[in-house]
Amino acid sequence: MRDWVFGCLDHFNMRITGGHAGGRILKVPKGLAVRPTPDLVKQAVFNSLGARVVGARVLELFAGSGALSLECLSRGAVSALCVEKSAKHAEFIRRNRRAPELPPDALEVRVQDVFNALPQLAAYEAVFDLVLADPPYGEKNVGRRSTSFAQQLVDDPNLPSLLAPGGRLVLGHARRDTLEILAPWREVKILKHGDSLMRFLELDR
Repeated sequence: MRDWVFGCLDHFNMRITGGHAGGRILKVPKGLAVRPTPDLVKQAVFNSLGARVVGARVLELFAGSGALSLECLSRGAVSALCVEKSAKHAEFIRRNRRAPELPPDALEVRVQDVFNALPQLAAYEAVFDLVLADPPYGEKNVGRRSTSFAQQLVDDPNLPSLLAPGGRLVLGHARRDTLEILAPWREVKILKHGDSLMRFLELDR
């Protein structure tokens, strides 16, 4: 996955790949700050999740355009919470959620830094069946522990309490960014696409 830059427009388009809103075009803000999850990767992720999405409560971190949450709602999730730091990007999520095929009022947008939001959600005792995160990529970290957002998420002490029993974390990161997966997390699957990886993690309870 690479940074995307498209001309003089303030957005470009992606699609929902499956479910009730399959084929629906989504507007995505352009610029180096945005790295949307490509449709091929989304399809592979949701093929792997299968029926887990149906009826799921979804948390999307570093939401960007909210494409992963909108895909979940199209495929039968009951609710989705998007956490996105950029107010501009959050406005794109709000525009995209108006698609008539999506359940009304099922998607909430929280404009906040992810690592400030996690302890607050934990304090509220929020619980989710799926946590999806495809954050900005980290640097190559040969010979040292990663400091990327992906590693910080795995290390965050609040995240495990947000995952329902049997729930799953889907985490994207660059191949060059070697993560250390420690307890209470265990990896159950990994998808590889180009220079990106999507890890499926569960909790050892």
